[in-house]
Amino acid sequence: MSPHPGGRAAGEAGPDAGAAPGPSATPALYAALLDDAALFPPGEAPMGEAVDAHLRYRTGPQNPLTGPFVVPARRLPELGEALRTRPGAVLRVSVTVPEGPEGVGPALEAAAAQPAIEAVAVEVAAHGSDDDAQAATEVSRAAAALEAHLPAYAAGFVELPRGADPRRVLDALSGTAQLAKLRTGGTRADAFPGASELAAVLRAAAERGRALKCTAGLHHAVRHTDAATGFEHHGFLNVLLAVHAALQGAGNDEVARVLSVGDGARVAAETAALGGEAARSVRALFASFGTCSVLEPLGDLVALGRLSPAVLE
Repeated sequence: MSPHPGGRAAGEAGPDAGAAPGPSATPALYAALLDDAALFPPGEAPMGEAVDAHLRYRTGPQNPLTGPFVVPARRLPELGEALRTRPGAVLRVSVTVPEGPEGVGPALEAAAAQPAIEAVAVEVAAHGSDDDAQAATEVSRAAAALEAHLPAYAAGFVELPRGADPRRVLDALSGTAQLAKLRTGGTRADAFPGASELAAVLRAAAERGRALKCTAGLHHAVRHTDAATGFEHHGFLNVLLAVHAALQGAGNDEVARVLSVGDGARVAAETAALGGEAARSVRALFASFGTCSVLEPLGDLVALGRLSPAVLE
């Protein structure tokens, strides 16, 4: 199963990651990296506005960089109604199921009832537990629900509960085709995992070859402190570099160090140094991340010299 639902697989578009970006080039490191989560906090765009923006991305230079439109299962009827007023529009979507495994079947039925919606991925939350064994059981239940209901062409993601040993919960996905989902931020400071915590999960995923996506908090390319909230945000380029370090066998302290670098020029230079093979290996593990703004991360990449300004047109 491709870890890049609704978009091109990493490595299928453009030159090596370190090549100078041209007007139409899509470096492998960024292909289909951005899942469009405009409906979610902190952006929370109105449905019609979010749909119109996504349709523009699909016909513009943002298309090869953009993944599916992310929608909560409960809002599928609203999305279907919005698409009915836009004749000919069809959306490839990733459906989130926060209520857990029991919601997977109904969510896919709701998507199937909407002719202009193609569910290319489902993201289900595993119920949390402080006990490692129970957390692993909940991840297994979520994966089993995806295995039972997902069509062959769709990707499944299980959101891992925080606080449990990442090795145990990732092992619970063994023998399945499902991918992992990591929460990297939110509307509270405690929703953001520290560098050491995130490093441990990335290393465990790399050791097991288990692809993953991230959600929330990765609004900018480089690690920074948000001026309005004071929250410390991970940078998505830092995460890409941390995955590379984990794949090279780096220890937890080294991976955490990569996540903690806040020097944009340094992060951009290290990203530019990744060759095509390294970029494809990184993206085979790090499938994508959800962002409430597609243009904001692209603006960062342009400012850092990693993409042509043409992607913002």
